Amino acid sequence: MFTFIDENGLQVDLRFDEGPFEVEPKHVLALVQHEGKWLCTIHSSRGVEFPGGKQEENETLMQAAIREVYEETNVIVEDIKWFAYYVVHDKIPFCKAVFTAKVKEIETFVGDYETDGILWLTEEELWQQPHLSFYMRDAGMKKMLQEVKNHE
Repeated sequence: MFTFIDENGLQVDLRFDEGPFEVEPKHVLALVQHEGKWLCTIHSSRGVEFPGGKQEENETLMQAAIREVYEETNVIVEDIKWFAYYVVHDKIPFCKAVFTAKVKEIETFVGDYETDGILWLTEEELWQQPHLSFYMRDAGMKKMLQEVKNHE
């Protein structure tokens, strides 16, 4: 387990196994890399981040990750795999499941209420991005990207 304190001063526990979970995951995050670049969304208030969101009723976490990537980026993914999960110890703790995926098809981005656009960024460009979402700047994100490299 990798534990760190996020920008909000909350303890976060990051694990690279499939449970058991102390808090059941209800949110997802997708790490999608294509041709050496990471797929990112531009959230109107949080900034640049990886696609993700909340699991809907009667939906598996994997289905949620696939749906969220498409809704936020118009990218269709395949070969989606469980990668990690993390628990944020807020007043009401919450857990986010993390998946990796490969690009199957890239459709033309159609802006909607979900995001303000997409970016494909190298890892270097990602860390230099001045408008990264708060969770993208934390030690857990750096650890996850390091682990993705270790699994390639």
